[in-house]
Amino acid sequence: MSRVIEYGTLMHNAMRSLIHQVLTDVAAHGLPGAHHFFITFNTRHPEAKLAVWLCERYPEEMTVVMQHDFEALEVTDEGFSVTLSFGDEPETLYIPYDAIETFVDPSVEFGLRFEANESDDENTTEVEDSTPHEAPMQEAAEDDAPHEADVVSLDHFRK
Repeated sequence: MSRVIEYGTLMHNAMRSLIHQVLTDVAAHGLPGAHHFFITFNTRHPEAKLAVWLCERYPEEMTVVMQHDFEALEVTDEGFSVTLSFGDEPETLYIPYDAIETFVDPSVEFGLRFEANESDDENTTEVEDSTPHEAPMQEAAEDDAPHEADVVSLDHFRK
C-alpha cells in the first residue's frame, strides 16, 4: 500500500493546537478585551468529565461560554478543565481537545468546526468566520442557502 499524506489529520491537529495555545494564554493572562468563547463538545467522549446531571441534560453535546464567569482554567496537552457557573452553582468540567466540535470567538468573527466524515470515519476540519449576529453553534443543512461566512472544507480536496 502506498504512503499518503493525511492532510485532514494534519489540519485537525493544527487546529487543536491553536485552541491549546489560545487557552494557555487565557489561563496565564485572562481574556483580553471583548474576547470570549463558545465551545461545543461531545459529552459522550470517553475522556470528558462533567457532572452526572449535566450529562443527563446534555446527552450528546453541550455548548459552554467562557466570558465573564469562569474560574480555575487549567490547560494540558490533551484538554482543559474549567469551573463554570450553572444557575449560581459551580461545576468543574474537563474537555479533551478531541471532544471539541466547535470553537468560536464571536468578538473577532473567528470559528472552528470539527466534523466527523461519515464516509471514512476520519475527522475533517472546517475553518469559518461567523458574524456576531449569527447563532454560532447552529448547524445548517447542506442544502440551506449559503451564509456570509467563508468556510473552507477539506472534503473538497479528498478523492
